[in-house]
Amino acid sequence: MPVAIITGASKGLGRALAEGLAGRGWDLVLDARTPGPLAQAARGLSRHGTRVTALAGDVTDAGHRAELVAAAGRLGGVDLLVHNASALGAEPLVELAELPVAGLRRALEVNVVAALGLVQEALVPLRAAEAGAVVVVGSDAAVEAYGTWGGYGASKAALERLAAVLGVEEPGLRVWAVDPGDMATDLYAAAVPGDEQARPAPGAVVPAFLRLLDERPASGRYTAPSLLGA
Repeated sequence: MPVAIITGASKGLGRALAEGLAGRGWDLVLDARTPGPLAQAARGLSRHGTRVTALAGDVTDAGHRAELVAAAGRLGGVDLLVHNASALGAEPLVELAELPVAGLRRALEVNVVAALGLVQEALVPLRAAEAGAVVVVGSDAAVEAYGTWGGYGASKAALERLAAVLGVEEPGLRVWAVDPGDMATDLYAAAVPGDEQARPAPGAVVPAFLRLLDERPASGRYTAPSLLGA
């Protein structure tokens, strides 16, 4: 069975992606910072009959990243790496004039530096996979200027640029940056508390990610609405 590593997998989009892949028979290595919710997510996925390894930790820690890749190796390799873990930089979001430098540094470490570190750790098994792929979860804040989203958007812009260059440098892989669009997640609630506008559940965009795996288009940037034909 193919093996995927998914970061930020205890809830939200990461959890929904894990469910979608498990339903297709994928074995999974899941990461999140909080052990309890991560273990609960892993137990829920067990009903699919696939193998699930849940490792709680911080993706900014090189040792933890090595553990994730080693766990995938014990399951058979790394066919897919999904970097979904994200940090906002400030909760709630604030304008750049008020953005703590430490918060921006944390967003860059989680959203960009950790993503590159995990890719570097997993490159050998990804290259060896029959259909190796890397997915980074981007954002429209990477390409549009929204007030208060500057720090987060800058980190996602950097992440998407890394993905674009990786796709050029690793022609044997597929490297996709996917903008999932607005979703009803804890991350968004922390970013903009009190915003009660209806948004789709993360599970609604999972078919967009699965389409990438099915059709394997060229490496590049994609949006969930375009993949879903909206």
